[in-house]
Amino acid sequence: MLKGKVALVTGAGRGIGREIALTLGKNGATVIVNYNGSKEKAEETVAAITAQGGTAEAIQCNVASFEESNQMVQDILAKYGRVDILVNNAGITKDNLIMRMTEADYDAVMDTNLKGAFHMIRHLSRTFLKQRSGRIINISSVSGVMGNAGQSNYAASKAGLIGLTKSVARELASRGICVNAVAPGFIETEMTEVLSDEVKENVKNVVPLGRMGTTQDVAELVLFLAGDKAGYITGQVLHVDGGLAM
Repeated sequence: MLKGKVALVTGAGRGIGREIALTLGKNGATVIVNYNGSKEKAEETVAAITAQGGTAEAIQCNVASFEESNQMVQDILAKYGRVDILVNNAGITKDNLIMRMTEADYDAVMDTNLKGAFHMIRHLSRTFLKQRSGRIINISSVSGVMGNAGQSNYAASKAGLIGLTKSVARELASRGICVNAVAPGFIETEMTEVLSDEVKENVKNVVPLGRMGTTQDVAELVLFLAGDKAGYITGQVLHVDGGLAM
């Protein structure tokens, strides 16, 4: 399905990013597994992709840095000659009530989640335009659509990703480049494993489908958006949330 394509997935060492990298690799893409601090997890993701017959490489880079992200893009282009799929998945949380949130915690989340995506798109946009093709998929969140108490920084960053998605989609559409956002809801990851049984039960009560989603639920949608069959879809926000944000 994606044979001959080069995919760059940021924050791909664990959770949703890992599953996306695995799924793209399983379907023929050469996958660049970006990570910032979790080298061991990223290398495990690469090993899992190669074990299933795919091709992958782990590259360290803090996407919040304009210079680092630009260097990563230049290194990838020098080695592979192209990038066909960009998945902006890298993200962090520093939750707190607004009255207690520090400026540093607000800035850190915005710098990684939103500015990091801007960096990657900005550095790769010229390549996509020259190729007259490309897929950009930004991983937003239901929090960016509905808001969430104690997550004003995270929700703002994910809402910003939606605005970034729509604006870039308009800029790049004339060259056949599709830009979309995926907004996951409550997904079973390492982050949600630590939630209490009571909280997990409450989640099931507010989600119309009555369960948490899986990382594979998200990855399958990303795979579709990355492929040729999604060539007439751009500027959209697609929810993977069990109906939470209807």
